Amino acid sequence: MKQDPALELLAEALPKLQEAFAHLPASEPLSPTDAMRSILAELTERLADNYPYFHPLYAGQMLKPPHPIARAAYALAMWINPNNHALDGGRASSRLEVEAVREIAAMFGWTEYLGHLTSGGTLANLEALWIAGQLAPGKKVVASENAHYTHNRISAVLRLPFESIAADARGRMDLPALEVALQSGEIGTVVVTLGTTSAGTVDPLDRILELRQQYAFRIHVDAAYGGYFKLVSDLAKDASRAYASIHEADSIVVDPHKHGLQPYGCGCILFRDPSVGSFYKHDSPYTYFTSNELHLGEISLECSRAGAAATALWATQQLLPLTPGGVFASELSCGRKAALLVYEKLTKDTRFLTGAKPELDILIWAMKAYTLEESSGLAKAVFELAAEQDLHLALAQVPVSFFGPDAWPNVPLDSKVTCLRSVLMKPEHLDWVDAIWEKLSQAAAQAIGSTKQ
Repeated sequence: MKQDPALELLAEALPKLQEAFAHLPASEPLSPTDAMRSILAELTERLADNYPYFHPLYAGQMLKPPHPIARAAYALAMWINPNNHALDGGRASSRLEVEAVREIAAMFGWTEYLGHLTSGGTLANLEALWIAGQLAPGKKVVASENAHYTHNRISAVLRLPFESIAADARGRMDLPALEVALQSGEIGTVVVTLGTTSAGTVDPLDRILELRQQYAFRIHVDAAYGGYFKLVSDLAKDASRAYASIHEADSIVVDPHKHGLQPYGCGCILFRDPSVGSFYKHDSPYTYFTSNELHLGEISLECSRAGAAATALWATQQLLPLTPGGVFASELSCGRKAALLVYEKLTKDTRFLTGAKPELDILIWAMKAYTLEESSGLAKAVFELAAEQDLHLALAQVPVSFFGPDAWPNVPLDSKVTCLRSVLMKPEHLDWVDAIWEKLSQAAAQAIGSTKQ
């Protein structure tokens, strides 16, 4: 692993921050350096028991290393450890959060909105559905069967009825099934996923918006994974139309700790109508008194939130602005190009089965075999054999319909098969396609060979 430039940047910036408080009387306790050194030495050994998430050969789950400036900015802020609940605890970092969130909202075409950072997508989605429940009490929440499981779980927490809508063969929300559900008049919110975490599929937001003209419901866009692809200009037509319509949603969630190059945890919730802030109103006996400005805790369900997360996000967006055609957008596009290149290799290789082209940077493929059991067994073998070569993939269970009606013609289309899954979300993945393919091909040859012995 190369030396992280964040350490050098931090060493330059930290003394300047400390100098700003040099006029205060000394108060820091002496630190037991030798004891800390020993603990950190042990911790280093413990942390080495991890997959190499930072490396391009790690292509399994949605793990992307933070940008060096995010690491440095986060660590710098930790010397103060601000809390962005109230200006009392995070005066500077709260303003940085407001600026950073404004830039995310602008990416989606919003200039008037209500929004803030959260500890992650789960809390951000919870706030979206909580507001939805306040506006449509007792009304049902629906989401695609391929949407994140958090929506079902959050609905249960909020005591809102939930219904799963079938997905089509490409993994998107099935529009005829949605319209049948809408005809009941019981649905208050439709969760539209732009970038499922399972396969990176994009629900047809533009066509769901057309249904909203006929049936009254809120649209919440869960773009926790795929939100930043709004900046990418070379998406397929269906996905492009969905992203072009995102500004018409009622609420949007995006996770900067996924494609936004941030450390965990950093999510963001945005509402198109700022007046929903009235639902957050509450009294506090000891905060919100130091300033007449809005305190972020007044528009958030969470209380204490890391000001360091806002600081890191602000710094990253200063270096890499959220603009179409910019460096950030270009590097985001590299992951999708890598996924398309690997997909092309997979489709030309008779050992593998593929479904539709990846819409973002996640791809799924199966091992070709006569039975689902044999295919699933081969996938597990390839997963293990690839890891022995330091290529780390993931396993996923998907309906056989994902691969078309001819893949296993005598098997019900809702049957599940264990497949291989890869998330090529690092810009470097584009340069590592050949190396990834070589290791994958070798692992497949070994797995198939062992079954013939």
